[in-house]
Amino acid sequence: MSTLTIRIPDDKHTRLRQLAKHRGISVNKLIEELATISIAEFDAETRFRALASKGSAKAGLAVLDKLDKHYQ
Repeated sequence: MSTLTIRIPDDKHTRLRQLAKHRGISVNKLIEELATISIAEFDAETRFRALASKGSAKAGLAVLDKLDKHYQ
């Protein structure tokens, strides 16, 4: 396990402490959870961009047109 030291404004630190307390967890656990969420979002975006680069705009638009017709 690694240690990370960050500098944030006092008011932001206070808000993070309040949020952690509200959730019933430590600030350390809160930061760990927020980091996990950020990494998951990054991974999802990376996967989406990789798939999108292999896709066809024409085929994608055709699927959207089909959906539009179905729900009209």
